[in-house]
Amino acid sequence: MKRLSRYVGVFVLGAIALVLLVVLSLDVIAALIDGLEDIDDNYRFSDVLQYIVLTLPARIYDHLAFSSLIGCLLGLGVLAGNAELVIMRAAGVSLLRISGFVLRPVLLVIIAGVLMGEFVVPYTDQLAESRRMLRQGEQGSVGSTSGVWNREGNEFIHFNAVYPNGRLFGVSRYRFGEDRVIEEVSFAAQATYFEDHWVEERGAITRFNEDSTETDTFLTRRWETGLSPDFLQLLSMTPESLPMVKLYQYASYLDDQGQTSSAHWLAFWGKLLQPLTVLGLVLVAVSFVFGPLREATMGFRIFSGVVVGIAFQTVQQWTAGRYTRP
Repeated sequence: MKRLSRYVGVFVLGAIALVLLVVLSLDVIAALIDGLEDIDDNYRFSDVLQYIVLTLPARIYDHLAFSSLIGCLLGLGVLAGNAELVIMRAAGVSLLRISGFVLRPVLLVIIAGVLMGEFVVPYTDQLAESRRMLRQGEQGSVGSTSGVWNREGNEFIHFNAVYPNGRLFGVSRYRFGEDRVIEEVSFAAQATYFEDHWVEERGAITRFNEDSTETDTFLTRRWETGLSPDFLQLLSMTPESLPMVKLYQYASYLDDQGQTSSAHWLAFWGKLLQPLTVLGLVLVAVSFVFGPLREATMGFRIFSGVVVGIAFQTVQQWTAGRYTRP
């Protein structure tokens, strides 16, 4: 029985990997076409390729459920077409046991997906977005048109790019007085986080007096602020790219501050329930093969699975749009 379980598991796992490869290839081609529109003097074709490579873990994570559904349909369909499932049933193997054979490799896929979503995707997505912001932004200018904004007291801060592990590029700071008149503007080429403070590097400061302005430059400057690399990660990334622990903490923080948190809560529950989603779609695939579509052709089974998968993703996107719309 172990040999039979291993045989079915390897067959189904190979089919899921094949479908994932096909879907991922189509996604990469579409992303490449979209990226060509962003190419300019600063953002080159090599930068587009680099961005696509760095976002591959997120793309794999997004397509796991759909690939598991179609992969199980394909794998079980081939076994059914070769009459191997009939032989198993004739040998006394129950449908429940065969379903267990199918779910074992799927559990490996789910575990790999959860680990990727929690530990790989947050890092690679932040790195990809930071590199793209840095390439597309005006790296040497205070007035960059891309990046991340934040307010701290009377100071508005803009970052051209937020890298993982406490690295910032293009840090612009605008300090206002109590009368909302600008008092100081500074720009630093980059900043690095050291334990409890930031160190800005290669910058300039412009101070606005009543009837004049004065400008100073610096190689390094200590910056005391409550901003931490973890908090900047929350600001610079989409909710779908964050790990579940940070999603929960940040959504709770937004609730405490009376701010809108629906997008983060939706992303949190989506990640938490993703394993159940994959299992549910796999059971749908098993029911297709042993249920009403057991006499259907392979093409019709796959077509039915694609329809179910597209309908499922459409409902997910509609729900996300409905509950995150202001």
